[in-house]
Amino acid sequence: MCKRPTVLCILIAALFASSAVQAATTCTASMTDVTFGPSDPFSGWSDVTATITYNCSTFGLSLLAYARVKLCFSIGDGNQGTGTILPRRMTNASSALAFNLYRDPSFTQIWPDSPNTPNKVEVELEYTVPLLGGSGGGSITVHSRIPPGQVTVIPGVFSNTFSTADALLYYQANEALLLWPSWPASCTSGGLISGSTSFDFEARAVVEATCNPAFDITDLDFGLQGLLNTPIDSATTVSPQCTNTIPYQIGLDNGLHAAGNSRRMHDGAGHYVSYELYRDSARTLRWGDTLNTDILQGVGTGQPQPQTIYGRVPPQVTPPQGTYSDTVTVTIYY
Repeated sequence: MCKRPTVLCILIAALFASSAVQAATTCTASMTDVTFGPSDPFSGWSDVTATITYNCSTFGLSLLAYARVKLCFSIGDGNQGTGTILPRRMTNASSALAFNLYRDPSFTQIWPDSPNTPNKVEVELEYTVPLLGGSGGGSITVHSRIPPGQVTVIPGVFSNTFSTADALLYYQANEALLLWPSWPASCTSGGLISGSTSFDFEARAVVEATCNPAFDITDLDFGLQGLLNTPIDSATTVSPQCTNTIPYQIGLDNGLHAAGNSRRMHDGAGHYVSYELYRDSARTLRWGDTLNTDILQGVGTGQPQPQTIYGRVPPQVTPPQGTYSDTVTVTIYY
């Protein structure tokens, strides 16, 4: 009786019985930057996305093997953070701009900073491993938003760098010959092979120096008058809203019916009432539209800043009864 077939059968049986193996599975990830670009705190920034791309590779098994991997992606508060992701922030000198990263396009699930939380971002990956090795991969979208209402930030480039412990991929892998192995319990336990690696990225936004074009202004009303033989005073406000720390100037043109530099209201029938606009309550500083000369100057705070326009109708020959008006253009220079 030949013993060689018996030996061959025993070897094959042993090969099938040893299906669990440990080989060299490694995983890597990279992430594109979160780039909001230039805007201002009054109009706000559009929502943006970034992409995490991941890949796992397994080598050194046999003619045919299988790998299953669980991966988690954890993002902390970044190098410019304050120890919290509620919210995350970007900084420029001493000024901070809040933003956050989300798992969903509805911006309801903040991206977690740990692989051990119930809302962890975990994916499963499986692939075959032929003789020379195998690999698998995929990608995940990261959604990002700058919330509105941060009007006091200063102009400039804001950023936060996420590296090392702030952007980490955790993984657990199982491998087997001929049959699919079981899944690891999680991305941090239950695998024959485990590991972690970072995926560095940067978040950036530019705050522009600007003034809100939708500033508030109210009409100047001198009311119902009789004889124009004494000065008639009135006042109104214009409320510029300019980026924090930027200088601005407010100019008032001469209106639609001026005679030279003398402002006038018109009744539409060839009659006029002279009036003037001033920067001071004593009505001695005429408010014009020449930069650095007869114009009001200020520095933005990010908040609306009410500025008073002082008006006066001087004594003059009373024109015929009627409604007199003028339109003055307000220009904010910055």
